[in-house]
Order: sequence, then C-alpha cells, then structure tokens
Amino acid sequence: QVQLVESGGGSVQAGGSLRLSCAASGYSVMFNRLGCMGWFRQAPGEEREPVVSFYPYGGSAVYADAVKRRFTISAVNSKSTLYLQMDDLNPEDTALYYCAARRPSFAPCGLNADFDYFGQGTQVTVSS
Repeated sequence: QVQLVESGGGSVQAGGSLRLSCAASGYSVMFNRLGCMGWFRQAPGEEREPVVSFYPYGGSAVYADAVKRRFTISAVNSKSTLYLQMDDLNPEDTALYYCAARRPSFAPCGLNADFDYFGQGTQVTVSS
C-alpha cells in the first residue's frame, strides 16, 4: 500500500516562500529508474492541475508554465521524501497541493502522466 503524506502548507503573503514535503512509504517508487512523481494543485472551483512531474531517480523535471522559475522540485531518495520549494508566491498559487506517484512505467513522466497514487493534500494560501 503506497502512502503519500504532504506537509508544509500554510498562509503567506504575496512574494513569500513555502516548502512542501511529501513522505512516501509502501513502495520504492523513488528507487526505481522508471518511477515518476509529481505535484498537483486544485484551487476552489477549479479542476486539479499538474504543477510538476519528476523522475526521482534521474532528477529531471517538467514544470507547468505558471510555476516555471518560481517552483523547484527535489528529492532525498534515502528519506523517500519529495520536496517542492515555492518562491515568489502570488494569490493565484492558492490551492490544495497534492503529491502524486506512478507505478514504474516506460511511459514518459510528463505533465500529462497518469498517476496512480495521491496524498491527502496540504493547503497553500497566498494573500495579496
């Protein structure tokens, strides 16, 4: 049973920063070169959207245009933990942020990847 537990959300003013964490357990997605992880977000009244997709084994990532150059994904494989550093936040970033993982697959790990597991989410609120 794969479990993803997010933390690190909160309330900040525009221009501020937050770092989200995702602790993964139950499956060695992060140690598999075919694994794929990512972050999604869902604002009130909106559909869930991908923020970034990431190969934890190789370290390459694909970011949504809205967060490029402001958000950075990273991982500490030995801790099975995924991070999302979010800088220069703006009110449009307000959303529930979810960590996601996919079973090992030869399919590309892009923003349109089909993820199999999601966490419960952590709320990020940015005020102007």
